[in-house]
This record gives sequence, structure tokens and C-alpha cells, in this order.
Amino acid sequence: MSSIAARLIPAWLRQYRLADLPTDVVAGLVVGVLVIPQSLGYAVLAGLPPVYGLYAAIVPVIVYAWLGSSNVQAVGPVAITAIMTASSLYPYAEQGTEQYVLMASLLALMVGALLWIAGQLKLGWIMQFISRGVSAGFVSGAAVLIFVSQLKYLTDIPIAGSSLIDYLSSMQMYARQLHPLTLIIGVIAFALLVANRYGKKWVWQSWLSSSYAKWAERLFPLILLIIAIMLSISMQWSELGVATIGNIPQGMPSFTLPHIPDFNEALNLLPTAGLMALIAFVSSSSVASTYARLRGETFDANRELTGLGLANLSGGFFQSFAVAGGFSRTAINVDSGAKTPFASFVTVLVMIAALIAFGSALAPLPYALLGATIMASIIGLIDVSTLRSAWQRDRLDAASFIAAFVGVLMFGLNTGLVIGLMMSFASLIWQSSQPHMAIVGQLGGTGHFRNINRHDVQTFKNLLILRIDESLFFGNTESVHRRILQAIRQYPEAQEIILIMAAVNHIDLTAQEMLSTLNQELAMQDKRLHFSFIKGPVMDIIGHTPLIDELSGQVYLSTIEAVSELKDT
Repeated sequence: MSSIAARLIPAWLRQYRLADLPTDVVAGLVVGVLVIPQSLGYAVLAGLPPVYGLYAAIVPVIVYAWLGSSNVQAVGPVAITAIMTASSLYPYAEQGTEQYVLMASLLALMVGALLWIAGQLKLGWIMQFISRGVSAGFVSGAAVLIFVSQLKYLTDIPIAGSSLIDYLSSMQMYARQLHPLTLIIGVIAFALLVANRYGKKWVWQSWLSSSYAKWAERLFPLILLIIAIMLSISMQWSELGVATIGNIPQGMPSFTLPHIPDFNEALNLLPTAGLMALIAFVSSSSVASTYARLRGETFDANRELTGLGLANLSGGFFQSFAVAGGFSRTAINVDSGAKTPFASFVTVLVMIAALIAFGSALAPLPYALLGATIMASIIGLIDVSTLRSAWQRDRLDAASFIAAFVGVLMFGLNTGLVIGLMMSFASLIWQSSQPHMAIVGQLGGTGHFRNINRHDVQTFKNLLILRIDESLFFGNTESVHRRILQAIRQYPEAQEIILIMAAVNHIDLTAQEMLSTLNQELAMQDKRLHFSFIKGPVMDIIGHTPLIDELSGQVYLSTIEAVSELKDT
């Protein structure tokens, strides 16, 4: 019985300390209250009725809190998965319809299944291959698309599409439908929210202490929501043509089978679901691993895949759309004192209370405020600093950023991410095909050997010492061979060629054949090829091959040993 309980009950709950209960409760209440407007807005961003934002913050949150890898990550609807949902389902159903809602749940189910399968296959390592440039470029491009897409709620112009060109074209086509009052409400709300978020030093800290200013900043969106509702009622905005969210259905999300697609439809949605799963995993893992490191905890990428996958799988059957770990809500959760996932259970209780008691109270809320809320929060995701740093330090990563960013704006989220990934892999292949090599000399009277272009070193007339700083495989053998021959032509008097192999962790068959050919070419010129510092695992591979058996020179344990023996010959 104890072993079964150990499997079913998570470690954090078995080891729960009552001392953590007060802070967990406070954090859960704060997060629950503050993210209600955000959850409503993300549902609208996904093309769903606002209530589905609250639905998505119930069952998936419970499942992740029970099974996820992080003690403090707050899972729920996020901007990226919301906009990807809207972009993916745009060709299949009209937003807000029953068919669209069921397909959104289907997409969450597919995302969850892919994440869960990846967790079972232990594919957490795949996160290492998403470069910082690609992820930042994709998120930045998506942020711009999200920003532009929300203009339809601030203007009442029916903007639609999946790329920036689509949005701008539809805005130009239907510009005459602009609603002035809606625009005024949206612009004022947006300006206030931006001032609250980015001008807090002169908005709050000029007349409040730092601790009070922090809470004033956090509570302001909620206060603005309440004021907007009151003004909407008193000024009868809905009768003046301002779109409001209307009555939110009261009650819990019910068990509902998602849309059952035909084969072609499922096949078309599968790549999108795969990309959404990848982005959800990367963003959630980034948040969870960061806070695990700060808190001195371990992070298990495969457990994150499983927990996030089951959260989306379960949500797909309870009227949710795809969810992930949220940057802002997790930060609020941690800053409010959360110690364990119990805080997420308290957040769920707040969402349930909102559904049961406050549905009708939210009815006069204008869509313009939800759009302005998303636009103000999304600006921070446009990562100009990463592009600037990449441009200064790593142009290839900067190119990956630009490729993903431009690709998203021009061709939509899915194609943009693929373009960024292809650019990233292309740069990885290019870097591997151009390994760093250096001609080295002896540093003073020591056993150290350094690049002759960087250090004042001693060289030897009859020796050419080359250091290879990369494993050798079919992708770089031609480049390595060419550069070795160039160095030999540069130092024609050298009769002993020593290759330092300290940084070589693997030599594949193609590379072995290249080195054998090089050995023969040098022998024809009355030169000898030597190796120094071959690692044990590499020697296990090549030890009984023609490369070593027919080597014209010798294999030395160290470079200083090779130099000591060969420099006077």
C-alpha cells in the first residue's frame, strides 16, 4: 500500500510542511485574483468566448500541480499558445462557434498527447537544440502578431489572418468600420496599462514605498477592470455600440468530447500541434528550470514533458485550450511567497469562485479593455536586447533570431518557427563543418602549447604542430584536410607533422579514411604524421584500424613528449 501511495501521491505533498501553508494560500489567492483579466483576454486571443480562459485555468492547473516538475510554476493560458490556437484553426471554423471551441479542445488534446509521448520516450534533451536566437526571435515575432491582432478589439475593425500582411490588408479593407468610442476606451486603457507597467518609477514609487508600489502595480489591472465595468454600466456603453463580453456561463467546465477529426484534418493539424507542443515545452521548461536553479532544486525535463502533457490531455476533455507555464503568473506566484504546488490549488478555487459567483458581474466588461491588457503585457516579450547581444557576440544566432522573427511576421507562426529552426540547424552544421584549428608552439620552457598568432611561443624548424579543436566527422573532414595541407605548404621545411587530438571526442569512418589518405600523402613527400593526446574512447575506436597500423609516425601520450623526441631528428 505504501508503494502505491508513493506512486500516486507526489513527493511535495508527502513531505508538505504546515509552515508553508499560509504563504501558499496567500500566493494562490493573489495569483488567482490578478490573472482573471489575463485569462479572459487570452481566451479572446485564442478566438474563444472569454469564459474558456477560466476553464483553462482549472483542470490543467490541478493536473500539473500534482504531476509537474516545478514546485512554483503557474500553468495556465498563455499568449503564445493562444495565438497559435487562433492561427491554426483559422482555416477550419469561425471563431467563437461551437465547432471552433471543440477543435480548440482537440488541439489541446493533440498537444498533450505529443508532450506525454515525448516524456515517455525521454526526449527532454531536445530542448538543447532550440537556440536562444530562434526562441527569442519566434516569441518576439509572435508578440508583434499578437499586438496587431488585438487592434480589432480597440477599433472594432474585423481584422483576421495568420500573418502581418493578412492583418494589415484586412485592416485597410474594413477601415470604415472603425468605432470611435471603442477606440477611445481602448487607447486610454492601453496608455494607463503601459504607464503602470513601464513607468512605475514615476507612477507609483514617487509617492509610495517600494513594497506598496509593487502591490499597486500588480493590482492596477484588476482595479482598471472594475472601473471599466462601472463606467460601462453607468454610461451604457453596450447601447452605444461598444462590444462587451456579455454574461459568462456560471458553473464548472463539464466533461466534453473534443471534435473528432477526419484523417486529412488530423493530418493537417498534426504539424501545428507538434510546433505548439515544442513551444509550450520550451517556454515552460525555461521558466521551471530558472526557478529551480534559483531555489536550489532539481529540474527534470522529462517529468516536465509528462506533467505538461497530462495537463493538456486532461484539459482537452474539460473545455480547455492548450496551456503552458506562464512567465508573468509564475513570477507573481513566487514573489507572493509560494513554496509548493498547493498554491496552484488555491488559485483554482479562486477561478471556481469567479465562475460561480461573478459571471454576471463581468458581463459589461468591454472587449477593448481585454485587448489593451494583452497588448500592454505583450510588449515585454519583444526581445530587442537578445538581438542586440547576439549581433555583438554571435552573428549566426542573430541571423537565426532575424529569420524566425521575419518568418513569423511574413508567413505566420508555424512557418516562421520552421524557418528559424532550419536557420539554426544550418548554422550548427556550418560551424561543425568549419572547426577551429591552430598552429601552435611551446610556451616558454613549459609543457604548454599555444596558438602562434596569440602568444609568444617557441617553434621548431622541422616540426609543424597543429591543434584540432573539434570532433572529426563526415561534415568537416574535407575542411580539416584542406587546412592541414595549407599549413604544410606554409611550412615546407617541417618533416614531422604532429596533430594534437586533445579536443577530439570522436572520429567517424570518413574522418579515419581522410587521416589515412593524409598519412599517405605525407609519406610521398618524405614527411611523417604523428598524433598526440588521443583520448581513451577515441583510441578504442581507431586503435586497431589501418589508420594506426599504417601510421608513418607515432602516437604520443602528450605533445611535450612528441616534441622532446622529434625536435632534434
